[in-house]
Amino acid sequence: MDSNNDADKVTWCKAYNNELTSLIEIGKALTSRLDVHEVLQLLMKQVERLIKPKVWSLLLVDETSGELVFEVAVSPVAERLKEIRLNKGEGIAGWVALHGKPLLLSDAHKDERFASHIDKKMSFSTNSIVCVPLIIKERIIGVIELINSYDELTFDDNDLAILTAIADFAAIALENARNFDRINELVITDDLTGLYNSRYFGQLLDNEIERAMRYHTELSLVFLDLDHLKKINDAHGHLVGSRMLSELGRLIQENIRSSDKAARYGGDEYAIILPQTNGEQAIVLANKLLALMRSSEFYSDDSKPIQLTASFGIANFPQDAETRVELIRALDTAMYRAKQAGRGVVRSFA
Repeated sequence: MDSNNDADKVTWCKAYNNELTSLIEIGKALTSRLDVHEVLQLLMKQVERLIKPKVWSLLLVDETSGELVFEVAVSPVAERLKEIRLNKGEGIAGWVALHGKPLLLSDAHKDERFASHIDKKMSFSTNSIVCVPLIIKERIIGVIELINSYDELTFDDNDLAILTAIADFAAIALENARNFDRINELVITDDLTGLYNSRYFGQLLDNEIERAMRYHTELSLVFLDLDHLKKINDAHGHLVGSRMLSELGRLIQENIRSSDKAARYGGDEYAIILPQTNGEQAIVLANKLLALMRSSEFYSDDSKPIQLTASFGIANFPQDAETRVELIRALDTAMYRAKQAGRGVVRSFA
């Protein structure tokens, strides 16, 4: 009896069982999670557990530009890597993303596809690389790339097989998570403007009022009602009027803070929640938006200029109101004052 062979078999069986168990766990976990960040975190843990690379990255294809973006980077230079974008075909990851085929390289520097300039920029010495595509329905959505430095062992065919299996699970899970996010966005956003819809705006407002009460901070609300939309519809048609609503929604979204929340509140009405903002600061924002409306170029389908203005109302919590109902009532009062003043102006409740 050869004890060495028996020991090798035991070691092989343990490794095989460990890989099989891990892949089953990955499959269950990935197909049960619908949050993209949770999916990526789980991938990070399992890749490190099974293969233990020196450096590894998950890059996703930017659907707009087609470039590869570092979504996850486990590396001493991870933050710097996230600033880099790769064109399809650029480097090993770019080649895999372009051709949809895995690559296993024992010495990457000897391969003409290797992007040595990234190593130089990152002050890193790459040795072995294994890179596999993430493919869903014959569409390449990204790649997983593992790198070992010169002081470590190279990857082998077993590592490639494991990573390929993980990538198959990952592609399905990421697509499911993205679809779930898209469905959620459709539920809470307004189709025409891309802003939140009025139903979800109510939930957001309740949440922000509760947060302001808990931390004893202020919040302000800005309402704006587009002036004379009916005249635009009568003169240029409802399609042009709808486009004006869409363009105004985009102007609002591009000129508020990331913490602010804008919604299409009604037909031609918009509302903006400004957390941790007093009344004076809200007035500054409203005047800025009004000035941008006046200076922006809006046109009809036959290239005739259209002047857009709006009436702005502002109210503050808790200065003007202590409940959601009172706050909306204060806003209505401020809006009425703006319209009474001739429209195209900003008025506050206080």
